[in-house]
Amino acid sequence: MTAVRSEKKCAGVCVEEVGVKFGETQVLSDVSFSVNKGEIFVIMGPSGSGKSVLLRTVIGLLKPSSGRVMIDDMDASDPLTHHKVKTALVFQAGALFNSMTVYDNLAFYPREHRLAKEPEIKKKVDEALEMLSLTDAAEKIPAELSGGMRKRVAIARSLVMEPQLLLYDEPTSELDPTMAATISEVIATLREELNVTSIVVSHDRDLAENISDRMILLKNGTIRASGTAREIMDSHSEEIDEFFRPQIDVANPRFRKQT
Repeated sequence: MTAVRSEKKCAGVCVEEVGVKFGETQVLSDVSFSVNKGEIFVIMGPSGSGKSVLLRTVIGLLKPSSGRVMIDDMDASDPLTHHKVKTALVFQAGALFNSMTVYDNLAFYPREHRLAKEPEIKKKVDEALEMLSLTDAAEKIPAELSGGMRKRVAIARSLVMEPQLLLYDEPTSELDPTMAATISEVIATLREELNVTSIVVSHDRDLAENISDRMILLKNGTIRASGTAREIMDSHSEEIDEFFRPQIDVANPRFRKQT
């Protein structure tokens, strides 16, 4: 029997029965959730669970094999949707131009697409640099920056686009705990100051616990849990414990000290 899709309006992001298949490999199966405007929504799960594929589907870089993603009642696979609802993606590795200064990295998109004259671009870039505490780094190149600063530059570059929907792919990966906490604070601050809707793919339990409004746990391409971080972490199912509270068998010979 064919499922009857709801005709209710989508305010925010609505992922409806999404499946993604590469050849014979089913990467996502029947994934459904919604993200409210102004919300911080976190997608967690083990490596290979389909998190990044889901993120690319939401932003329209991939078209689902089945189901659909709607952004404010518009199809996310239509490029025009992301112009009407300004959308930006912060890549895991930052994807900065290493031959350009921080300032020029931020100014690149509006210059390339001739979205504004130079004085207006400078105003937007300066505001983004100040918001991310990067003003003193404006004339440096990415190679001169720490990993945490490069992450902040990537976020600042996305802000120049004045996004309404901001997606992050592992924003705290490869960072020390202090800098990871700083990036988490930046994500929360942007929501408070700009009311931007944020979807965050992360392995970072502290990030999910401290700043998410709601989250899902993805495994093998399907949603295994959804709710607030506290609701999920307090529900001691085997899959939840396996991901959030893994046990190390110290009796395993691999962990024995060599004499």
